[in-house]
Amino acid sequence: MKRILLGRWGEQVARDYLLSKGWRLIEQNYRCPLGELDLIMWDGRWLVFVEVRTRTSDRWGRGEETIDFRKQKRLLRVASHFLAGYRGRPGDLRFDLVSILKQGEGSYELTHLPGIITP
Repeated sequence: MKRILLGRWGEQVARDYLLSKGWRLIEQNYRCPLGELDLIMWDGRWLVFVEVRTRTSDRWGRGEETIDFRKQKRLLRVASHFLAGYRGRPGDLRFDLVSILKQGEGSYELTHLPGIITP
């Protein structure tokens, strides 16, 4: 349960960060039989699928080190499922990663990496 709460906290931090940059939220926690997308947002001409990785330690690697080939394939499949029913404005597609390292109560390090997967 603690892991789930940490993940939800990280998604909120990432969402608030991207909203503060002027992005628009399309959907949060999009789920389908193929998996889940943490955030789907609009950034100007880009429809961005955002994977959020939250850690309390980098002992087992930073968030950006956890997006392996299998995870990339799953993200692409879930994004395709979303796009099949998407009725919004078309745009260029991008996959970003927001990695958050929680360092204490109210303290964290956020890294935003645009274009982690090439569709």
